[in-house]
Amino acid sequence: MKLFKRPKKPGVLPMPLWLQGMFELGQAAVLSALVVILPLTGVWAANGFSDRDYASLARLSGQAWLLLHGVPLTLSLPAGTIGPEESAGLLSLIPLGLTLIPFFLCWRAGRRLARASYTDQLWQALIGALGTYAMLGVAAAYFSANEDVSISLVAGGLIPLIAAGLGVIIGARQEAGSWVRLIGVDLTDWIARTSQHSRWAGSYLWAAVRAGAVGVTAAVSLSALLLVAALAMNWTQMAAVYQRLDAGIIGGVVLTVGQLGLLPNLVAWTLSWASGAGFSLGTGSTISPLETTVGPLPALPVLAALPGGQMEFAYAALLIPVAAGVLAGWWFLREGENHFDEWLAIKVDARWFTATVSTVCLGGIIGIVAGFFAAGAALLSRGSLGIGRFVDVGPDPLWTGIWIAAEVAVGAVIGYAAGPWLEREKFRRPASDALGSART
Repeated sequence: MKLFKRPKKPGVLPMPLWLQGMFELGQAAVLSALVVILPLTGVWAANGFSDRDYASLARLSGQAWLLLHGVPLTLSLPAGTIGPEESAGLLSLIPLGLTLIPFFLCWRAGRRLARASYTDQLWQALIGALGTYAMLGVAAAYFSANEDVSISLVAGGLIPLIAAGLGVIIGARQEAGSWVRLIGVDLTDWIARTSQHSRWAGSYLWAAVRAGAVGVTAAVSLSALLLVAALAMNWTQMAAVYQRLDAGIIGGVVLTVGQLGLLPNLVAWTLSWASGAGFSLGTGSTISPLETTVGPLPALPVLAALPGGQMEFAYAALLIPVAAGVLAGWWFLREGENHFDEWLAIKVDARWFTATVSTVCLGGIIGIVAGFFAAGAALLSRGSLGIGRFVDVGPDPLWTGIWIAAEVAVGAVIGYAAGPWLEREKFRRPASDALGSART
């Protein structure tokens, strides 16, 4: 069955799917490269680089394109750059905001490929699309390397496929509307063939996973609001840093675009800070509500919004993950899939015991799921600048996950227990009592 039918003119052969996949993701790669090339060309034209060679500009653009896809760059710094001896480091800090550009371009390509494919032939378009993207990544890694920057060809070919592949698959799934129309596999029929107990257990776990996703989404949203408030309150200091840099119009625009690309990273760092785990900006530095120790920092305007001085109300930030957990527990109550509590109530007559055990277990599951997602966000947002002490930048994924899991779990227990009061449900008499009253 074809997903969607396209009008065809008589005598015109349709484009092969593998060729259309090559064209769609090749176009996405070119458009994402232009996002990097145009600002760098402006800086180059304004004499912003010491090397005025076209080839050096092309190599720098290729390096930036690979970096925003997550490909690490190995830097070899000559003697005298940061020390008396030659040094080497790994540049792996990914500007996640810029990574969204190829992701959404590939998402658009995935939707177009889904419209052009039969349910059992989408793999042809995917092979052509991802194969083209991998070859372009290998070519960029090969031609962008120089005596100061070395890039693994394997990493250049495979790592860009993560953002591109996710974009294509999510776009194709959204266009198809269901996995059965996309890949020909009906998960609903497979679930229907399982036992009732398996379906109840699956519904319970799936609802708990979604509640954990709700919790971490709420925590990220509240952390983003906290970041916006910090930027607004420190706008004067940020403007002063811009004035001291005096980068000009083009340099200021490029600097602003780079900071916008780091906004998702900063949101993840704010989430880690609000959890209590904190983050680091270089070896030996710690920034958290419990302790703040910061060394010399680069002249980046957004860093002027870092918390400092007397932070009497910093501990209140620890309530952000707890509040997100309350929302997650409330959402699970409204979902009505607590089959574990129902099973316990059948097995054990002591309601005080079954309600306590089921709620605590539910909070633990939701907290673990939220901690897992938070650890993943922290892992993506951290990295290394490969220069001096800035080889460790960002939050620690393990501690961020542990703190978020514990705090969201506590909030989920509170939210689920307080859910009936939040819903303002009235007490309902048993059906037998209501029937007796009616007879009377």
